[in-house]
Amino acid sequence: MKNFIYAAGIFISGLCFSQEAPSKIKASFFDGTAVAGYVDHGAFINFTGPNISLTHQNVKLILGMLPSLRIKEDRSPGTKNSLMTPNLGAGLTVVYKKIAFQVPAYYNSKTSDQNGHWKAGIGIGYSFR
Repeated sequence: MKNFIYAAGIFISGLCFSQEAPSKIKASFFDGTAVAGYVDHGAFINFTGPNISLTHQNVKLILGMLPSLRIKEDRSPGTKNSLMTPNLGAGLTVVYKKIAFQVPAYYNSKTSDQNGHWKAGIGIGYSFR
């Protein structure tokens, strides 16, 4: 994870200081991007929510909250959760032209036999803007 953050920082620095065209930083509540993917033995569908984005030519980096619908079968003994649950994640989305690639993270609450922890996933989607 440390190497990923370091590489992302170098990439963003390169975008900000390149000589070709100015980069644009913007905050927004909704970005018009829908993503589907895999996390923690299940699937998710999300839309980029409140975020900060950096746009440079055809590439847009979005760091923000991800209102989501998680789809995961509960295989624990006893009472069970629903197959589909609303969830809020956070993560990085990279949009190139109209195609979006995403690395989301979702928090799984503690249970009677497991501590709470974050799970990272991967997704692909489409930007409507």
